[in-house]
Amino acid sequence: MKSTLVDDLVKKFLQHKLTLALAESCTCGWATAQLAPAQGISEVLLGSVVTYHGEAKQRLLGVKKKTLDTYTAESQQTTNEMAQGLHQQLPMADVCVAITGLFGPGASETPDKPSGTIFVTILLEGHAQEYREQLKGPTDKFRDQAAEFIYSKLDELLTRRQEAPNSKVNGS
Repeated sequence: MKSTLVDDLVKKFLQHKLTLALAESCTCGWATAQLAPAQGISEVLLGSVVTYHGEAKQRLLGVKKKTLDTYTAESQQTTNEMAQGLHQQLPMADVCVAITGLFGPGASETPDKPSGTIFVTILLEGHAQEYREQLKGPTDKFRDQAAEFIYSKLDELLTRRQEAPNSKVNGS
């Protein structure tokens, strides 16, 4: 992980006077851990929760059992509910990020959703930005790639917010 990426991102959060909370599944807290060395992180990061198991997603973030049963734990629908649940638990968070995905064979892996597929939801200013990404390479690098993906998307959103401060930010 490039420390300059994280340092620059935290500076942007400070410039915008925004706070951050994360809900992680497949990354097991790795994305949050990468923030620790950044100067000013204590003013930005409100908290993080790792909900690897479906039961934890339900109990801690309010993900519906029906969502897990219908779409699986590794889906955009689940990630959306994780982000919403995180925001309900930490309503003072200006930005809530949730990630889930497949980092190994099994689980809900299909030809359409192979290992390396991640789903990210970023709640910013009341709007959900949804992302699906297919990571490549060795599985032991997926956590790093996923964290970098999250931080690059946050950087893009904050840059757009800075360029158009009075308009809502839309994801891709």
